Amino acid sequence: MLYMIYSEDVANSLEKRRIARPAHIDRLQKLKDQGRVLVGGPLAAIDSEEPGDAGMTGSLVIAEFESLEAAKSWAEVDPYMLAGVYHKTTVKPFKKTI
Repeated sequence: MLYMIYSEDVANSLEKRRIARPAHIDRLQKLKDQGRVLVGGPLAAIDSEEPGDAGMTGSLVIAEFESLEAAKSWAEVDPYMLAGVYHKTTVKPFKKTI
């Protein structure tokens, strides 16, 4: 089943994101390589494809997991979570209709 993982950044997260980004992207790439990612990406702090120093306010991943608990467990050890980039993560089942 698909699950939405919506994570909100702490204030001024840009430097923490830069440091943890390689590990975060590597982990997502592994899910993608398994064909489990529907969509994923950051939420820009401003209305721009390249927000620069304005940074991000969070991230959204929609991916396939065996269960809600598996999705939550995966999200809890995201490199951004471990690095203190995120202050809150919400995980919910997602039903793709379009």
